[in-house]
Amino acid sequence: MSEEKEKVVIETETVLTALENEDFDGFRSLFLEQHPYDQAKMFVKLEQEERSRVYQYLSPEEMAALFENIEDEEYNYEMYLSEMDPRFASQMLEHMYADDAVDVLNELNKDQVASYLTIMDDEAAKEIRELLHYEEFTAGSIMTTEFIAIQANQTVKSAMHILKHEAPDAETIYYLYVIDEDKHLAGVISLRDLIVSDDDVMIGEIMSERVFSVSVGEDQEEVARKMRDYNFLALPVVDFQNHLLGIITVDDIVDVIDEEASDDYSKLAGVSDVDSIDRGPLSAAKKRLPWLVILLFLGMLTANLIGQFEETLDKVAILAVFIPLIAGMAGNTGTQALAVAVRRIAMGDEEEGNFKIIAREAGTGLINGAVCGVLVTGVVYFWKHDLYLGLLVGLSILATLTVATIAGAFVPLIMHRLKVDPAVASGPFITTINDIISILIYFGMATMFMQYLI
Repeated sequence: MSEEKEKVVIETETVLTALENEDFDGFRSLFLEQHPYDQAKMFVKLEQEERSRVYQYLSPEEMAALFENIEDEEYNYEMYLSEMDPRFASQMLEHMYADDAVDVLNELNKDQVASYLTIMDDEAAKEIRELLHYEEFTAGSIMTTEFIAIQANQTVKSAMHILKHEAPDAETIYYLYVIDEDKHLAGVISLRDLIVSDDDVMIGEIMSERVFSVSVGEDQEEVARKMRDYNFLALPVVDFQNHLLGIITVDDIVDVIDEEASDDYSKLAGVSDVDSIDRGPLSAAKKRLPWLVILLFLGMLTANLIGQFEETLDKVAILAVFIPLIAGMAGNTGTQALAVAVRRIAMGDEEEGNFKIIAREAGTGLINGAVCGVLVTGVVYFWKHDLYLGLLVGLSILATLTVATIAGAFVPLIMHRLKVDPAVASGPFITTINDIISILIYFGMATMFMQYLI
């Protein structure tokens, strides 16, 4: 164990000991020294009795900082909130950044949400209600309304006064957004520019009027792409009339990227949710079963296709030996092409042209197929001392790898065109489709080679 990890373990054990001994001052002193992320990691491992003691020892504001750092795969917000006194829970939600509070409330049913909003401070409740109305996975659903806005006809000195007053409640102060009297987004100024400018300079003289913004209904994945491309720390969110509604900060985008990557990985694996590690076997089976049933019937189609070539197999039984090789190679190369295509789509690289992507993958499949085909021809010839059998297997590898690579790239691109998540073209699905393709090619060529094989 590294020195750093050993230190963390010792600190954790010390905090837990203070909690078990009901040492109020000792627990607060040790626990609040930890980073909120470490506090959250410690909190989710506690038993209910220990958590109840934590609610008594921490203030709503301190609990809010902890709650904001509970990671997605670990949350059980409904259970935690039910353990708290309702007024304590509502006060905690008030102290959280609005977008984080909305994430918590989205995990509850409507009655529970209404109950907490009723107890909550009117201003905080109004702010959270506005965010709850936005559709999930859009810019509106992940933005925060805790930002600093100034006007162009102010001086730098006046803007600095506003900054000092509002900074404690703002989620980020690196950008200050300039609005007009009707709250239209007019410009942006960085904290650096504000600090280095003279006090009597007008904001309108130093602000940048070219502001990158996103629509409140824009998909969160597109927002993440823009944030990545331009290296922003925050992006303003506007409505169709360019009114400034909120901002999206980089920490929210990191969560979005992680969420989207996890979602794509789940679909590529043919499951719906890999993060829910606490789900029971029955629940997990229900989530995975639909895909497996579809693949089962596709597998039966593959078996039926092999049955159609029963006469060919009866005449040359050795052909059966190479079925796993042909099908496996086709599935592998198809999955590789699928991963590349889905990645390009996710990163926005499909703008270079779908034809170019397919042509590139076709060339890759042809080269890989040729190399593998030559190798397997030589291996089969020296193994079975049959040149025609080696040529059959080699040419089948060449053809199946080329076609399977094209299919692996083509299917997700078509799905993307049809506005369907390309990750739905999962690895197991593409593998099974390529099994069918490879069987048709292999036995079709075997039938053509029949006179040389008998």
